[in-house]
Amino acid sequence: MTHKKYGIMGNVACNNSAAFDKEAHYSQALVQAKDLIVGIDNHIGALANVTALFKESFPYYSWIGFYIVDGDTLKLGPFQGPVACYEIKKGKGVCGTAWKGRQTVIVPDVLQFPGHIACSSRSRSEIVVPIFRGDEVIAVIDVDSESFGSFDSADQYNLEQLADILTPLF
Repeated sequence: MTHKKYGIMGNVACNNSAAFDKEAHYSQALVQAKDLIVGIDNHIGALANVTALFKESFPYYSWIGFYIVDGDTLKLGPFQGPVACYEIKKGKGVCGTAWKGRQTVIVPDVLQFPGHIACSSRSRSEIVVPIFRGDEVIAVIDVDSESFGSFDSADQYNLEQLADILTPLF
């Protein structure tokens, strides 16, 4: 399944160095993510390994993790980075907005996002990608950066691919 429901919020420009080949890193990381989850019954462990893989593969990621839908709340799942919020209500913050709107949200400057939930005071930009089972959002992938404008359409496309790969784990 591909994510045709997604859109980008704001004008996004990636400020990563020209020497970093984002597409090549994503191509390799997506292949590795598939390999990490094949035949694995330990879904929490598999998600933890995927977050470790992506955190190590992308130097501009300061935090990556999952929030899992539980009723009207997103609950913290496996992640890599500084401590995080335990729960986020639907429609609140960037994660809750992506969940409610059922689309990827890219925020180039979280300080300008109304209702931003500052789990880490160091976060400056963020991307949140819903994970779907059918038409239902079952979780979100949340990625933060300590730099403004870190995320772009390449991040969106590839993280949406990751969401598709990981759907069976939820």
